Amino acid sequence: MAEITVTKEETGPRSGRYVARVQGIQAEAELTFTRRGEGRISADHTGAPDELRGTGAAGALVRFMVEDARAEGFRIIPLCPYVQAQYARNPDWADVFTTAPGEKPKLPG
Repeated sequence: MAEITVTKEETGPRSGRYVARVQGIQAEAELTFTRRGEGRISADHTGAPDELRGTGAAGALVRFMVEDARAEGFRIIPLCPYVQAQYARNPDWADVFTTAPGEKPKLPG
């Protein structure tokens, strides 16, 4: 399997994205996020072009976000259906999510 590289980019004062690139493919997958107050970010949308489907790039984005949350001390509000599905398959990530696996997320008021 080709090597996947994931990076984090700030796109605005409250927003950013994780970007996955697969060696040998001229395309990128992304997981966008928004800062939602002290110590919380929402995982808003995961997208991957057809060229990256089946490469594991989207899953790598979610795993990287979980690792980043643990390292940086924030919690994830899983608004993105793909992130919700990955979390349901990995309940051991509960320490960095604001909901239980399968629970509908709520934005802070």
